[in-house]
Amino acid sequence: MVLPVMALGVSTWPLVDGIERLPGPVTVVRRCLDLTELLAAARAGLGRAALVAEGAEDLTASLLEQIRLGGAALLVLEGHDHRRLAGLGAVVVPEHATPEDAARLVEEAVAAAAGAPTTVGYADVVAAGRADAAAGADPGGLEDLGGAEPSGPRGAGRIVAVWGPTGAPGRTTVAVNLAAEIALLGQDTALLDADTYGPSVAAALGMLDEAAGLAQACRLADQGRLDGAALRRTAADVAVAGRTVRVLTGLTRQDRWPELRSSAVAAVLERSVQEFGTTVVDCGFALEADEELTVDTMAPRRHAAALTVLERADVVVAVGAADTIGVPRLVKGLPDVAAAAPGARLVVVVNKLRRSAAGRSPELGIREAWARFGAGPAVELFVPWDPETFDEALLAGAVLAETAAGSAGRAAFRTLAGRVLADAGEAEAEGDPLVHGTRLGGRIGAWLRR
Repeated sequence: MVLPVMALGVSTWPLVDGIERLPGPVTVVRRCLDLTELLAAARAGLGRAALVAEGAEDLTASLLEQIRLGGAALLVLEGHDHRRLAGLGAVVVPEHATPEDAARLVEEAVAAAAGAPTTVGYADVVAAGRADAAAGADPGGLEDLGGAEPSGPRGAGRIVAVWGPTGAPGRTTVAVNLAAEIALLGQDTALLDADTYGPSVAAALGMLDEAAGLAQACRLADQGRLDGAALRRTAADVAVAGRTVRVLTGLTRQDRWPELRSSAVAAVLERSVQEFGTTVVDCGFALEADEELTVDTMAPRRHAAALTVLERADVVVAVGAADTIGVPRLVKGLPDVAAAAPGARLVVVVNKLRRSAAGRSPELGIREAWARFGAGPAVELFVPWDPETFDEALLAGAVLAETAAGSAGRAAFRTLAGRVLADAGEAEAEGDPLVHGTRLGGRIGAWLRR
């Protein structure tokens, strides 16, 4: 079997020249002049591996995904941004590796990418490098080149996706109040706005400094630079009812949706769960595969953020409005949600419950209609509609726990938080909480009421 290799950068030429003189399956098919040519060759399927030196600093997770989708494994020469790329899954070629060592690493990387067992381990190359070091050569930091540090197990938190069909079922209202109630139950909580059509978490919380926090975190993830400290710097600490919720705000303009790529969003979600615990995500309504239906399957997808959130969610809260339009939309959308989130627990919530839209006994009427036409799980919770109470909270940039702690709506959100956390048996925190965030909503509400 022939293993064609593409090379980028003049620093690869000595190894390339040596590999071309070696017998065996590894052969060089293209010496690329720039990163654009390498990506084009990878997408055309010309190589099974890409050996990169100069130009490595321009590679991101999204570009690596394009190389891998073309069927190629990535190898990077030590000293060319190799530590960052190793964190993104690239194989590092030691600085003093021989052509034989490089060829063996190519075979190993291609076999690993195909899921096949390898016959030659990386330890052989490390041993060879240490032998060179014993002979007086610089080992080049081989002890640090074992690849990316394995990602640790997910912490005690979970990903809670709040989804609802098109229209205005109240996704953001549910997400914001749910995050607040989970925090009040003693859980470390984060709130992410991944809606690529109508991001509004920042407005709902009265945050003046809206800086597209999720997009910033995705950019760092795409560059392989999103660690715990970077995520904490990017998130805004917001004091909500005496607790702190870490908030990654949504896009400042809708045309910025290509910044929320699937791989980057997935990395942010995993890091958020590890750093912040339970992560509540307000995601968009659209679940179509969009660009996957076209010829260009590598194009960015506007719905990728919502699909990625649902795919990785532990719990999906599906929200629908309690009227003759909202309920059918929710019923029709649940099969798509179940397909997008096969491993998640689905909690169905009917919002804006009122007699004027659902009859004299609105809850009973919707339950009966749901039993006749609804597919999947039953409705678990109804949120009563009290326009004055919700408007007061929105005007103040606050949650119901702050402006209407004794309201029926707040009681429903507290019940929802308990059900979301029920499967892990979390207990309510004792004592007074420490508040680290800055509350901005109260200032906006006071200013608007003047």
